[in-house]
Amino acid sequence: MCHRLWMLAALVLLCVSTVSQAQQQELAVQEIAPGVFVHEGMTALMTRENGGAIANIGFIVGDSAVAVIDTGGSVHEGRQLLASIRSRTGKPIRYVINTHVHPDHLFGNAAFAAGGITFVGHKNLPRALATHGKFYIDAFRRSMGEQLMDEVRLVPPTLLVEDSLKLDLGARTLTLRAWPAAHSDNDLTILDEQTGTLFAGDLVFLTHVPVLDGSLRGLLSAIDKLGALPAKRAVPGHGAVSEWPAALADERRYFETLASDVRRLVARGEPISAAASKAAASERSRWALFDDYNARNATAAYSEIEWE
Repeated sequence: MCHRLWMLAALVLLCVSTVSQAQQQELAVQEIAPGVFVHEGMTALMTRENGGAIANIGFIVGDSAVAVIDTGGSVHEGRQLLASIRSRTGKPIRYVINTHVHPDHLFGNAAFAAGGITFVGHKNLPRALATHGKFYIDAFRRSMGEQLMDEVRLVPPTLLVEDSLKLDLGARTLTLRAWPAAHSDNDLTILDEQTGTLFAGDLVFLTHVPVLDGSLRGLLSAIDKLGALPAKRAVPGHGAVSEWPAALADERRYFETLASDVRRLVARGEPISAAASKAAASERSRWALFDDYNARNATAAYSEIEWE
């Protein structure tokens, strides 16, 4: 009898522990519009301490299915996002949409790799994953540690967007658009037509200094075209959910300043090292993580502009 009581007590404790763990693993999300949920990432670099949870990620619930938009900077964060979805709906997850190749947006993909879910991305995303994926994993192993990185698996999309594509979640249509080289060469935006919510990925930054990993000219062109999209609000890749197109103002100013400063330096014959220290210096006080990214943005801009 004592043995049976002990076993029963152990089972109860295990169940309580499992429920508690599941609750702890749920990612904090906000419903920013009916059926549209967003987790706002920290404005920080990816580290072991924050688990890579620095990007905005989320999901949209239709009448018959769910679409996930980006999965976070670790499989641990991806599982937390999955727990958040499951606590809000039992509808099947039909799509995982990756806005681009950067690790903070898709290192959580493996949490969704089972169960017949279709992964969706820009037509260039498979190539970008093949080219950069191993480098990203090796690089972030140093800052995030073995425990988090050992779980990461690169999951390429099987449904590719060449220009635009519509996905039906049941009385809810998402319009996906593939962009020419801008923030990266594989940027994808998602517009929920029902609520006018635009998931802009890293084509839009607020608070966090914008990052250039594609084409400065392409970004400036994309900003103009983005502003014409019929959205009411935008979920940037980093920063707070904001009204549209007002969310573009700070980023536009930053990249126009960067381009103007670099062109001036090139015209004066100053070297690329000067761009790293001088270009867009007037923007420093306006952005978080400025010193972590601006020099790299400036040298990329210089390399592009000197051939104009």
